[in-house]
Amino acid sequence: MRELRHDLHEHPELGYELPRTQAKGLDAIADLDGLEVTKGTRQSSIIVILRAPISSQETPLVLLRGDMDGLPVQENVDIEWSSKIPGRMHPCGHDIHTAGLVGALHMLHARRDELTCDVLFMFQPAEEAYVGAKWMIEDGLLKAGGKPIEAAFGAHVYSGMFAPRTWHLRPGTLMAGRDELRIVIRGRGGHGSVPHRALDPVPVACEIGIGLNTLVARRFGPFEPVVATLGSLQAGTDSVVIPETAETKISLRSFTPETKKRLLADVRQLATSIAEAHQMTAEIEVMPDYPVTVNDETETAYACRVIDATFGEGAWTELPEPLTGSEDFSHVLAEVPGAYALVGTEPYGDANETNHSPRASFGDSALDDVAESGAFFLIPDCCLAQICEGSGMFAQP
Repeated sequence: MRELRHDLHEHPELGYELPRTQAKGLDAIADLDGLEVTKGTRQSSIIVILRAPISSQETPLVLLRGDMDGLPVQENVDIEWSSKIPGRMHPCGHDIHTAGLVGALHMLHARRDELTCDVLFMFQPAEEAYVGAKWMIEDGLLKAGGKPIEAAFGAHVYSGMFAPRTWHLRPGTLMAGRDELRIVIRGRGGHGSVPHRALDPVPVACEIGIGLNTLVARRFGPFEPVVATLGSLQAGTDSVVIPETAETKISLRSFTPETKKRLLADVRQLATSIAEAHQMTAEIEVMPDYPVTVNDETETAYACRVIDATFGEGAWTELPEPLTGSEDFSHVLAEVPGAYALVGTEPYGDANETNHSPRASFGDSALDDVAESGAFFLIPDCCLAQICEGSGMFAQP
């Protein structure tokens, strides 16, 4: 796992085209017999199915997921296996997720005679590019095993946010849903000395940004949190030229599917109405979204029991509130009951640097945690079996 992780870290790929990462993942499982392997055609995904020794339509099917893509960030960490690709790195730990899922597959394959369920391993590109999980579902992920998936599990490593080797999750909403809007305000260009003869889109774009703050404060109650950010405004070429257009990019985050839907509709109306009030138009493009990440209560409780039994009592903490970050495993959890967990890692650099920082660092010990959690979700160690026998809890999801 370490060799694979270091290699992926040195050669990060972006988005949905990850041919080298896909090939390395396939090479790492090539010596395992009896696997059903499918490569994606629209993106560099991999689906692997490991069947129980006695498998039928009644045998449960459980999904484990690892994402594979990096980010366009220049790494600034002094390690022997730092990124060799200028302007790219793995500052979100997806190299650990990929190598950890390979490790879980090897561990489960070695003990496949003990399996009482079939396992689908989801190696996913483009988590950072919105489309990865969505495209895999559209291309047949949830039907790949020939029967419904009964439960889905995933984990995400975090740098500088949680204590090393601790687990954090909660039932219900775990992470925010996210929408991104690209809005082009179309006016009429002209000379900066006679702005009344033009239709200046720049102040309209600014007014939309100010209106976002009022919308959040006056359209949503204090116990219905939303976040709206105008993060980009592009317009014009010179101080004496009124441009034809101004382009803004807006990020929206919300914590329930109902709020997410209403927030998006309200922002669209806000932008359109402000533009019309100034005799201009607003062309609104909604980017592919992240749904709200919602953990199933039953599967979350099961995951917590496994974490306790595997890593020791008190290894997990229930988050008091959802995170404002977003995650595209939400597409899977919208279709299948499951649980997603956040894992603190031991840094090899600055312990205060968080995910997506050029100095983010994730120690190799996280590989063990991710791999073991995936394996023991499906084949709990004897200690968990004894706990479940004594308490009446099920040892399988």
